[in-house]
Amino acid sequence: MHAAQQHTQDSQSAGLCGDCLHSRRVESAHDSVFFLCQLSLIDPRFPKYPRLPVLSCDGYEKKPAR
Repeated sequence: MHAAQQHTQDSQSAGLCGDCLHSRRVESAHDSVFFLCQLSLIDPRFPKYPRLPVLSCDGYEKKPAR
């Protein structure tokens, strides 16, 4: 699978985090993929690495289209 296809698949399986403005995709040295919630840095209500897929989130904001 190509890297772009894998990235899209990872984003889709992450639920809301996959296209959230506050989420950042993090790849580990062992090729595991995590989604970091940047809201967790300023608001303790949000987990740093939420359990996926996220189906509901008060902080969700859709990323603007490119």
